[in-house]
Amino acid sequence: MVIDKKQSSKSLSTKFVDHRFSVAPMLDWTDKHCRYFHRLLSKHAVLYTEMVTTGAIIHGSGDYLAFNEEEQPVVLQLGGSDPQQMAHCAKLAEQRGYDAININVGCPSDRVQNGMFGACLMAQPQRVADCVKAMQDQVTIPISVKTRIGIDDSDDYQFLQDFVQTMVDAECQQLVIHARKAWLKGLSPKENRDIPPLNYDRVYQIKRDFPQLDISINGGIKTLTQVQEHLAFVDGVMVGREAYANPMLLSSVDSLIYGDVSVVRTPQQVVLDMLPYIEQQMTQGARFWHIARHMLGLFQGMPGARQWRRLLSEQGHLTTAKPALLLQALQKIPELENMTN
Repeated sequence: MVIDKKQSSKSLSTKFVDHRFSVAPMLDWTDKHCRYFHRLLSKHAVLYTEMVTTGAIIHGSGDYLAFNEEEQPVVLQLGGSDPQQMAHCAKLAEQRGYDAININVGCPSDRVQNGMFGACLMAQPQRVADCVKAMQDQVTIPISVKTRIGIDDSDDYQFLQDFVQTMVDAECQQLVIHARKAWLKGLSPKENRDIPPLNYDRVYQIKRDFPQLDISINGGIKTLTQVQEHLAFVDGVMVGREAYANPMLLSSVDSLIYGDVSVVRTPQQVVLDMLPYIEQQMTQGARFWHIARHMLGLFQGMPGARQWRRLLSEQGHLTTAKPALLLQALQKIPELENMTN
């Protein structure tokens, strides 16, 4: 079943990218190499950067805003809480060509809290609103907020509703809501992704109470069937670790979610398509493993998948590893012979 995006009385900016399906920002995972790889599997899925802090952009020695044009539509997730710094970084991001910017109000790690951003900002909705306003004053691309349904003991519906209302007052039109609360003390970031119970109904209720908002839901979603079910209640669905661990999930997004029946690449074709990119990136200083590590799950559940992962894992770390290692690993997949005959 193809999901048609519901029309309502809302008057959203025409600049919004179609968020019916997006891949979540994941720290240390969704870098530019991962996003290039994912884009080969889906033309329409919205891709998010891993969280980048304002401090890294303003004071860091590296280019933290680099991305490949082929990744678009791509959203920069920004971590910070100083309105002036957030606005400055938003302007830089727009100049670099990002399609949108998302404010991180969901990460519960101690390191993020110490930097005064992430989920702890749910307790300071006006500060988040000030960031939204300052950023919108500087850019024309959309500014969204990714948040949780609550933090610690502030986890009733009224708390979430008040937070969302403050975002509405700041003219924020798009929210991504992880349907779990976050424990700021006592749980690791990993535990915060699993232990607090999911409450999808609370996100659905926010959409009912704020029909003018573009609402995406996130948390515990593993199949496109589940994506379709959620799209009956919200505007978009964000999938995280399942899209990373089993990237071929993305290969059906265009047809099932967006109604685009273009020819789908096989995983073998994706490997071959990645070779020129890896060669080009290695001439610029990237190591083979920096890119290939994102491809370990490409043949998830298929014959030869374990051998594919083992060979890449054992030899991909070596400084001598070259793109040809992918072809060697591909020989472990039985379907290759059928594809080339």
